[in-house]
Amino acid sequence: MLHHDGLLSQPKMSLGQKLLHVHWLFVILMTLTACIGFAMLYSAAGGDMDPWASRQMMRFGLGLIGMVVVAMTDIRMWLRYAYAFYFLVLVLLVAVELAGFVGMGAQRWISFGMFNVQPSELMKVALVLALARYFHGGSIDDVGRPLYLVPPVLMVIVPAVLIIRQPDLGTTLMLVLASGAMFFAAGVRMWKFVLLGVLGLISAPVAWFTILRDYQKQRILTFLNPETDTLGSGYHIIQSKIALGSGGMFGKGFMQGTQGHLNFLPEKQTDFIFTMLAEEFGLVGGLTLIALYVLLLAYGYVITMSSRNHFGRLVGIGVIVTFFLYIFINIAMVMGLIPVVGVPLPLVSYGGTAMLTILFGFGLLMCVHIHRDLTIGRRDSGDEY
Repeated sequence: MLHHDGLLSQPKMSLGQKLLHVHWLFVILMTLTACIGFAMLYSAAGGDMDPWASRQMMRFGLGLIGMVVVAMTDIRMWLRYAYAFYFLVLVLLVAVELAGFVGMGAQRWISFGMFNVQPSELMKVALVLALARYFHGGSIDDVGRPLYLVPPVLMVIVPAVLIIRQPDLGTTLMLVLASGAMFFAAGVRMWKFVLLGVLGLISAPVAWFTILRDYQKQRILTFLNPETDTLGSGYHIIQSKIALGSGGMFGKGFMQGTQGHLNFLPEKQTDFIFTMLAEEFGLVGGLTLIALYVLLLAYGYVITMSSRNHFGRLVGIGVIVTFFLYIFINIAMVMGLIPVVGVPLPLVSYGGTAMLTILFGFGLLMCVHIHRDLTIGRRDSGDEY
């Protein structure tokens, strides 16, 4: 099918055709990863589906349905309403600041009666869509102009400031790093990143005394030397390392981990679930999960690079970089390679908003795959050339 300017465009597909174009191998790999999470949540509860595994399975089932709906939706609709979604989530972040409730020492959630929502998780996807739309509408020459970069920088800074106030350092880092990857993919020159890095180093002392909370400073100091407070701030990471080492090559066996089941391991159903997996299934179990993650990232990259439209490529990059950051930060954290921050292990850790956010992102990735041959105009709100 040719348009007036001679560009090829993907013919309109029916819902049945779109369903056939879903990358089902990607879905199977994702489901296998989630099943590992169900098993570990079952083990964390001492061999009981409640309170974690059954709820996680239900959320995953609902999330899969939502993922397919997102994938079936015309990608131009996500382009058209990207800003609206971003500002809606931004309003929710402001609502958290004004009326959110406190859980585990942080004010990150807002209640909607039957369920609670963590807007900072939703912002990870909303920001990807907003930045993809903005850079989709510009040329390489536009990206080279400093003034052109002011709006997207503000798009990142405003939610980052709101989230760091909750406080949630891990999510803030993820937003900034994933956004940086999208800026780079959009064509921002490397010297600007170097300059930003230098300014960051210069301002680090200011951030230490004015932005970071006392407990965040303590986490950094504990990371540098956890043995200084073995029963206090260093307790979590020390117990995590003990559990990781005790698993050996093949682990102690399913539901046989001592650190987890004797409650030495903190937050074993959320932040430290990889540690429990490694204790019960050893190095082999940990590497198996990592291999599944690598396959998901590889397929995500192939899907992203196959898209003919700039918006789809940028969305794909944003989603897979965010997914990678979830994995890297969580596993590096429990191994003591970086300070402890509250970032869940994707598809494995217990958590509703995080699970649905990841599946929403994967739905967008599937949408990019289904509409990979579609050409989209750069200067409009989603119409083809």
